[in-house]
Amino acid sequence: MGILWAIIVGFLAGLIAKWITPGDNKPSGFILTTVLGIVGSLLATWLGQAIGWYGAGDGAGFIASIVGAVIILLVWTQLARR
Repeated sequence: MGILWAIIVGFLAGLIAKWITPGDNKPSGFILTTVLGIVGSLLATWLGQAIGWYGAGDGAGFIASIVGAVIILLVWTQLARR
């Protein structure tokens, strides 16, 4: 159930990140949106643990996953410009 939940939360976080972030160079498709959200969630978890917001076994919440996905999407658009 954990992997299925990560995919669902990742997809929703990726959708919201694509909706929030301006620009045209956004990844499209179900798989890329899901990967964007999952990687954003992993980034948010890693940053939260590095800062001290989360413990060693804790994961990022939904809002933090969206923030992580927005960061990944902004990096994507910068790389896509080049």
